[in-house]
Amino acid sequence: MIQNSYQNEAIVYLIPTPIGNLDDITIRAIEVLKKVDVIFCEDTRVTSLLLNHLNLKKKLYSSHKFNEEKNESRFLSYLEEGKCVGIVSDRGTPIISDPGYFLVQTAIKHGYAVVGLPGPTAFVPALIMSGLDPQPFYFYGFLHNKDSKRKEEIKQLKNFPHTIIFYEAPHRISKTLQQMYEILGNRHICIAREISKKFETIYRGTISEILTYIPDMKGEIVLLVEGNKNPETAMTIGMIEHVNLYIKEGLSTMDAIKKVSKERGVSKNEVYQVYHNKKEDPK
Repeated sequence: MIQNSYQNEAIVYLIPTPIGNLDDITIRAIEVLKKVDVIFCEDTRVTSLLLNHLNLKKKLYSSHKFNEEKNESRFLSYLEEGKCVGIVSDRGTPIISDPGYFLVQTAIKHGYAVVGLPGPTAFVPALIMSGLDPQPFYFYGFLHNKDSKRKEEIKQLKNFPHTIIFYEAPHRISKTLQQMYEILGNRHICIAREISKKFETIYRGTISEILTYIPDMKGEIVLLVEGNKNPETAMTIGMIEHVNLYIKEGLSTMDAIKKVSKERGVSKNEVYQVYHNKKEDPK
């Protein structure tokens, strides 16, 4: 489906907001905030502070992961009336580990234009400050808050060769790093905390080195972990062995094939044929 022109029609705007320093908001974001008729936001109190700073007054509705689906009819009613709707999260870009995905899917399904504005997001400045390989990279977002499930997620990332970016909470960062040390080994990492704020701090080093700073760590945290650089890892072994590696870690055969396909940049059919037909096994 092709999205049509934005002229004279209801539009949904995804508006990034500052992650700390209020001066980071773009001129275009301010103009769009002035333009929209209503704003669906993660927390009305947080968005009100930003609007007050900009001397703006708008109708606000709380829209977060616990009530987003309940807002569907209200959201659509504004669009049906030809109104422009803004979606913001508390900080950064909507949908990136924040609410907004359901409402965007709703708008697309009903044929309304969706416009995403460029602007603040925490993982990009963290990546370019980290000193780790900048590309390719894999943005993971938040790991599971339950220890056992978080551990399984980390295991599935063990052989991933590229820099991995996580968001993490201060009360979980110590446990997360300890689990990573046990599963991934003593890799180089970077923690960027309180980006763009007064107490912005960047920690670079191995997991064991950074763990010494963890007890007093507070604020918004971006955690970056180097990919698996061991020459004996899955990226240098044969395709069949690569699939078997993930099967041993608990994945089904088809899920393992999909994962190998993505990591090697080849089609799932090619991996399937190599694995099941046991033909020549390219490395």
